[in-house]
This record gives sequence, C-alpha cells and structure tokens, in this order.
Amino acid sequence: MRFSAILSLSLSLPFALAEQLQIPFVQSAIAKQNAKFNKYTSYDGPTGTALSALSATQAAVARPKVNAIAAPKVAAVTTPYWYEAITHQGKAAFNSNTGYTVFRNVQTYGAKGDGVTDDTAAIQKAISDGNRCAPGSCQSSTTTPAVVYFPAGTYIISTSILDYYNTQLVGNPNAMPVLKATAGFSGLGVIDGDQYIPGNAAGVLSYGSTNVFWRQVRNFIIDLTAIPSGSSATGIHWPTAQATSLQNIVFKMSSNKGTQHQGVYIESGSGGFLNDLVFYGGLNGVVFGNQQFTVRNLTFYDSVTAINQIWNWGWTYKSISVNNCSVGLDMTNGNASPLTVGSVTLLDSSFTNTAVAILTDRVGGTSSPATAGSLLIENVALSNTPIAVKLGTSGATLLAGTSGTSTIADWGSGNQYNPSGPTTTQGSFTGPTRPASLLSGTKYYERSKPQYNNLPTTSFRSVRTGGAKGDGTTDDTTALQNTINAATAAGQIVFVDAGTYKVTKTLFIPKGSKIVGESYSVIMSSGTYFSNINAPQIVVQIGNAGDTGIVEWSDMIVSTQGAQAGAILIKWNLASPSATPSGMWDVHTRIGGFAGSNLQKAQCAATPGSTAIKAACEAAYMSMHVAKSAAGLYLENVWLWTADHDVEDAGLAQITVYTGRGLYIESTAGNIWLVGTAVEHHARYQYQLQSTTNIFMGQIQTETPCTSLLPFFPSHPPHYHH
Repeated sequence: MRFSAILSLSLSLPFALAEQLQIPFVQSAIAKQNAKFNKYTSYDGPTGTALSALSATQAAVARPKVNAIAAPKVAAVTTPYWYEAITHQGKAAFNSNTGYTVFRNVQTYGAKGDGVTDDTAAIQKAISDGNRCAPGSCQSSTTTPAVVYFPAGTYIISTSILDYYNTQLVGNPNAMPVLKATAGFSGLGVIDGDQYIPGNAAGVLSYGSTNVFWRQVRNFIIDLTAIPSGSSATGIHWPTAQATSLQNIVFKMSSNKGTQHQGVYIESGSGGFLNDLVFYGGLNGVVFGNQQFTVRNLTFYDSVTAINQIWNWGWTYKSISVNNCSVGLDMTNGNASPLTVGSVTLLDSSFTNTAVAILTDRVGGTSSPATAGSLLIENVALSNTPIAVKLGTSGATLLAGTSGTSTIADWGSGNQYNPSGPTTTQGSFTGPTRPASLLSGTKYYERSKPQYNNLPTTSFRSVRTGGAKGDGTTDDTTALQNTINAATAAGQIVFVDAGTYKVTKTLFIPKGSKIVGESYSVIMSSGTYFSNINAPQIVVQIGNAGDTGIVEWSDMIVSTQGAQAGAILIKWNLASPSATPSGMWDVHTRIGGFAGSNLQKAQCAATPGSTAIKAACEAAYMSMHVAKSAAGLYLENVWLWTADHDVEDAGLAQITVYTGRGLYIESTAGNIWLVGTAVEHHARYQYQLQSTTNIFMGQIQTETPCTSLLPFFPSHPPHYHH
C-alpha cells in the first residue's frame, strides 16, 4: 500500500486520544499558556491605548522591506441564496415542543443589518429562542438544534454573541454579512463559542470543550477595526471538539503598530476542522491550542504573527498562505519549559515577505517531553522569507530561507521510528513519492464543502415536500427513496430538511445524486432488518458495485435505534474519477447516546465490574465500508462515533454501547482522501485499510472503546449482497 507522507513518517503525531482524558502534567502546562491570554478572556472594553509593547521576540523580527502583497478585496455577488428562499419545514424530532423552530432568520427577530442599529440583542434572541441548551445551564443536547441565518447586511455588535450547543450560524455566501464590533465592544469574541462562566474565578467554560459537538459558523466577515488597536479584542472564541467547523470567514483587524487584536482564539478542546479563513492584520491572526485539528486554506495578510500555536498533541496544516507577516508559525510559546506543542505537520503552503516562517524551541535530545515540538514540512514555498525555521531560545537559524524564491521539499525535526529507533533527527530528507492520482498540480487535492450558492431554489427538492416526516417515528424509507430517485433523475439536489428520518430498509443513493442536509439531518435505522449480526445489512448505500459517476453528500448524520447488531451505516460502492472525486463533507455517524436512540443511560448505562453484555446495546456492525469497487472519494470533517456517554444526561453519564468496526477501506483502485477525519469507540478497529492503495490520511483521530467487555463480532465480515 502507498500512503501520503503524513503516515509514512513518524515525525508527526497523527493519532490522538481523548474526549475526556485529563493528564495533570498536560493540564498544568496548558493552564500556564492560557494564563498569558487573560487580557483577552477578561476583555470588557477598550483601553484606548496599546496595552503593551510587542514582545522582545516580535520586536526583534522585522518584516522584509519590500513591496507588500496587496490583499484582495472582498467582493459581493448579488445572486440570491437558495437556502434563504427555500421553504423551511425542518423539525426537532425528539423535542417535546411540537412548535419548536429549527431555522431562524435573525431579521425575523428584529435584527436590521443596516450598519447603524445595535443588533446584538436581536441576534441573541434568535439563537436562544425555544428553551435551548444554553451555556451555563446545559452541557449538551441533540433535541434543540438550530440554524441561525444572517441575510446580507452589516450587523452592529456591542457584546459577544453567545453561541449555543448544536447551532449553525450561517451567512449568505453571495454577499457575506458583516458582524461589526462597536468601538466600545466588550466580551471574548464577537462570537463566543463557549463562554467562561461569569463570576467563576477558576475560569471554567460553560460547555466542556472536549464534548462540544455538531456546530458550524460559515460565510461571515468579522470586523474589529472600530475597536482601538491597543485593545485585546477577539474575532471568534472557539474551544471545540469533533463535528464542528469554521468555514468561509474573513477577519478584519487593525494593522497599526502595537495592535493587540486576534482573529480566532482556541485554547482547549478535542477538534476539529477549520477551512477557508482569511485574516487581515492583528497581533495574532490565530491562537491555537487544542488536542488535535486539521486546518486547511488559511490566508494571512499583515499579521505580526500569523499562527500562534500555544499547545497541541498534533495539528496538520495544509494550504496555508502567509503574507507580509513578521512570523508565520510560532511554536515556542514564549520559550516555555516543558514544551507544550506536541507536533505540527505543514503541507502545501507558502510564506511570502515574512521574516521568519517558523519559530520552534525543539532541541533534539534535550527538549522535554522528548517528542514535543515535532515538526514536519512538506512542499512549502518561500518568497522573500530569509529564515525558514528559527530556534526561539537561542535565535539560531535551523533552516535558512531565501531573498528570492525556493521550495522546501521535505524537512523535519523530531524522533524517527524504525527497527533500530527511535532516533532524534533534524534536517532535510527524501520523502515518499506523491501518487499523481492524489494531486491537483503539485499539491494534494482538496475541495471545500459545496454550498451550491449560485443555483436557484428550483434546483432543490425537499424530502418533506416529498412526503417524508422526519419525526423519528414514521417509517420514511419509501418517501426518502422516491425523493432521491426523482431528484437525481431530474438533475436536482436533494434537500433533507432538519429532522430524524427512520428507515427500516436500505436507503440507496444512485450515481449523480447530490444531497444536502440541514442542521445535521439524521437517517436512523430501526427494526429487525438490521439486527442480525450474522447477516449484516446496509443503512445507506452509495451506488452498486460497477457503477461509475459522482455523488456529493453534506451536513448529515447516520444513526441506529436500539439493537442493530447487523447495521452497516454507510457503504460506498461508487467509483469516481480521481480528478473529480465524489465527496462527503460534514457527514457523520452517531451510534447511541442521543434522544430517540434507545441506547442511552436508561438502556445502556455503564456497569463497571460486571461481565454481562447487553444484547440490546449491540448497536451497529460497522460505521462505514469503502468497498473494493469504490474509487475517487474525498472525505472532509467526517466523524464516525460510537457514543461513550449520554449526550442528553446532565452529568454526561457514561454508557456502554457496542459497535463492531469503524472505517473499513478495501478499495482496489484507492484514490481516497481523508481530511480531518476521526473514528472512535468501535470494538475491533477504528481505521482498517486492507489491500488498497493511494490513500491520503491527514490528521486522523481515534479513541478505543471505553469498556474492555466486547461482544463477539465475527472477525471476517460475512458475505452480504449489496
């Protein structure tokens, strides 16, 4: 098998564990790093003057004296956005309030978007309406999902917009709404994704950041420029976990000398995915601290430091563009000891007119912990960037840059593992050959989630209009299948309105289908058809063996209800061209632990010390199978999760739910991209690759089951005809 360099070299840390794992040594180091940002977390208004001079490191690093790269202007497109105009019929299937509204337009709640009116209260009302899972009063819930939609306009914000659990904040991508902070703005972030509990001296987040799932923010301009440049203002505060994303957001900050603005602040969590973000100005474009993350297509202009990586276990960066900055990526954390950054992998990126591309503190053989500060660089272009890698503690140049242009093919610093290892290594090396079928030009292929924003509403067909109920009770198999077939035949996109759609037979997605969910619409298997462990059946099947074509699928969840020991939640048979592959974006499996699953604390509570295995809690056979016939499949931000706790329980009680397998790939042709994927809590394996080839795996995250008691799942899949 051939894999990308991310798996071929052990300098990176692609595997990470832990939604709830707490390591005192790590927590202490993280707390010290976060303490450096107290002026941001406690920001209650502008000071009117710069709070502090730039640090000695920043002051000593001057940007090259050249003509700066001009940042492109953000242009608005006047095409109406179909999602704003389509009839909204979504529902929260297991919410006791039958009148609960999933889709909310902020202007319906009184927001003006006129650039004059303070819209903060109206926006907050749109988010909170309906007795939702509010920060400080609820840890998590799947029963109160919401899409909060912002039409084009400029919305004046005076205090932080508090994001709620299971919420999507969505702007019009054709004329992105501006969230403009007032000069007197106060709060941690124009959008605060997890508020610190007011009055709590310990600095406790309202939601446990490693359990903040199923959220998105996309299509916005965040404007901090009215806030005095010396004030410690933040664009988005985003401590978060799996199945979350920031996408297509522009951050405007001050570029004045002494600026203290920062775009995104992430200080904890277990993520995660970010893509298509642009940053102008700021002391730090972003501040990142989280167990693991995949970050793709971030562009920085005129930041002092583009990326300040304060801690991690392992991060993968791809397609990062840094322009006119003093420092591109700072991994030093102010020369902290012990080191708090575990691993960084940087692919297909560029640094232009930047004094130092990367600052690191790793010194092989003496750094603590021994594996911390690992750095892997592959296919990174430099233009007028004099220093590629610099040691923060001594100022020594570890890798020279250029006053012209050059490309770093492969360079690393870390521990190399081989039969005689580990051995400490630092320097250039000959990396593996990139399979041409995985590339677009010289870079690994990538594609952002399609929003179909240039299509009219008539291009979409609603499953609710087609007769499906989405109430979690009605058998929607036939209505869903009929709608999918009719839409695909007519060249339309299937719109799966918010809801939980119960199916009792296999749902078939033919080649040519395009399917879009809303607020993570759920397909939930139920009944005896999926219950036989010795005769597994597929819940959602994409194509038949031998089919060729393209399928696009986004913003949905596939789940099971009750004992479904024979359920294979997703099987992909379809073969697509490597140049134009099929795609899954923000499509997840969620097995147990949610309202309506019949696999919660009441049915499947953890029983430490007991050797009994409950057949009623054998919830699935496999999360996803990429078959031998499949080829050309791009997965981005996909989380295949067997629940380890009851999401609806106030105490997040641990449960014991059994799933046989995670992601099984046996594609003969391969050409599979896994970008920001995670697979957790399956019995036999999380990722299994067998007799396949040409697989790109970026930052992959796993966690083993939280129980040692596992039922018998046959070691080899029985033959099944699909």
